[in-house]
Order: sequence, then structure tokens, then C-alpha cells
Amino acid sequence: MSKNARLNGYLDEIDLEFVEREATPRLLMKLSIQLHLAGLSLSNTVSILEIFGVERARSTVHNWVHKAELQPRSGQNPDHVAVDETVIRLNDEQYWLYAAVDPETNDLLYTKLEPTTNRVIAHAFFAELREKHDVEDAVFLIDGSHSLKDACRRHSLDFRYEKHGNRNNVERVFREIKRRTISFSNCFSNAKAETANDWLQSFAFAWNQLI
Repeated sequence: MSKNARLNGYLDEIDLEFVEREATPRLLMKLSIQLHLAGLSLSNTVSILEIFGVERARSTVHNWVHKAELQPRSGQNPDHVAVDETVIRLNDEQYWLYAAVDPETNDLLYTKLEPTTNRVIAHAFFAELREKHDVEDAVFLIDGSHSLKDACRRHSLDFRYEKHGNRNNVERVFREIKRRTISFSNCFSNAKAETANDWLQSFAFAWNQLI
């Protein structure tokens, strides 16, 4: 599939059913969502809209992204799944980001933001991952986390310890997420964790379309 075809498909998948009465052309709304999730700051995204003669606040674009409720496509059947947990900071508070990545495609399969980390949370993350994707026969790549290993055992999933190799892909995803949350902290200014979690799922959707 060509890059243009993939990007056009990406725009088609952005659902604007939440819009009731909006003066902004829908194509420009979709383009704004796409540009922001692809890496453009809210300020720069607003500047792009101004080129088309449309003036909108940064908060308006942020609300479009939030209300679109984008998330990675379900029903994938990966051979391997790299799972990890990492600390990110939002509003000077510490959260734990859980993420599952298909190392063969670099697709983000599922993300979840939590206020802490423990075995109960890890178990719940795997339960939700199994609901969204067919991972029963996948080999899970775990990097030394006791809670993630325990969750694999409780779910009777095959796993192995791997520090490098295919795990480099999930580390790349985490680096990008951290870069985005640090560089564009205005996305999360005074935002609740639920809003940040929704944004991260939207980011995962965009990541899968653009990698």
C-alpha cells in the first residue's frame, strides 16, 4: 500500500460523529487531528488552520482529538508481543504506562495508564489485551518485570526474557511517547489521568497508521 493511500485511509477512519454544529470544515478537523497526533504541537496545528483562514484555539483542537475516541484496531493476531511498563510524568505527577507492541510491525496493540504498578494491575492489563487481540498463541517478550511475568503465568501465556533484540522496538515506542509528553506538555496541562489515557490511545492509533 502506498503512503498516500495509507494516509487517506487514516483520515477516513477518523470518526467525527461527535460534531453537532461546527463551522470548521470536517476535512480540516480531520487534518488537524492527524497533524497533532503525528507530532505537530497544538500551537503549530492551529497555525496550519490559519493558513486555510480558520482560527481556532489550541483547546479546541485538543478537544477534537479527545472526542474522536481513536484507539488501535482490535482483532490482531501477532506471533510475538513485547510488553513493558515505564514511568511517565504528567502535570508533575508520576504515572505508569503499560504498553504491548507487535515487534514485527511496530504496531502498538494496547496502552493503559495507571497511577502505580503491581501484580493486580499487570493482570488486568493482560486480561484487557486478550479481549482486544488474539494473543493466546503469541510469545510474550518480557524485560525482567516480576509483575509482568506473574501475569503471563496467571494467563497461561508463553513468555521469555529478552532484554534486547525484538524488545528494541517497544523501547523505541516508549521513547517516542516520552518525547511527546515532555515536548507537548500543554496537551496534559491540568488534564485528568483519564484524558491523558485517551490521548495515549489516540496516539497509538496514529502511530500504527504512520510508522
